[in-house]
Amino acid sequence: MSPESTGQNEHHIRVYRRRFRAWRGNRPFWAGLFTMVGGVPIAYFPYANMHLGNVTLAMSTTAGAGSLIIGVLLVTLGLTMWFHSIVRVFAGVAAILLALISIPVANIGGFIVGFLFSLIGGALSISWAPGGPKSAEEAPRQDRPYEERPEGELQGAAAVPQQQGAEFDAPAEADGGRHRAG
Repeated sequence: MSPESTGQNEHHIRVYRRRFRAWRGNRPFWAGLFTMVGGVPIAYFPYANMHLGNVTLAMSTTAGAGSLIIGVLLVTLGLTMWFHSIVRVFAGVAAILLALISIPVANIGGFIVGFLFSLIGGALSISWAPGGPKSAEEAPRQDRPYEERPEGELQGAAAVPQQQGAEFDAPAEADGGRHRAG
């Protein structure tokens, strides 16, 4: 290798990072991640055993199967948000409903941790909207000051409509300013 080359591994890492960034930007990534992270404690805590010295404390309840189903469904909804972003609103509403159902069923929603993560993930999924690519014409040009820009160029999000000239008001003045009905 020459002293100028940076090495092959750096190039591949940058390529993978760019690909992941592009993949993540086209879907509600954080919504799916929060929903999956919320499903794990909801499914785990009813089956967990806590050891305090010589004492084993079993947190299993009669609703263990219900909490397992809720946790698995939340993880599935998180994956659905990632790989089928077209149904993101349905998945978000379902995640919020399952998070609310987990409060009485699954040890207070996985000791509130799973409930909060699932609730935030569902809300993020509902609020996410895909963005369209911006064209060069839509983006405001910053290379010239505001005063030197052409008059027809849009200066912000909304443009002021141009006033109509006097040639469009000729029929109104021909009738003496009255409309035809009166």
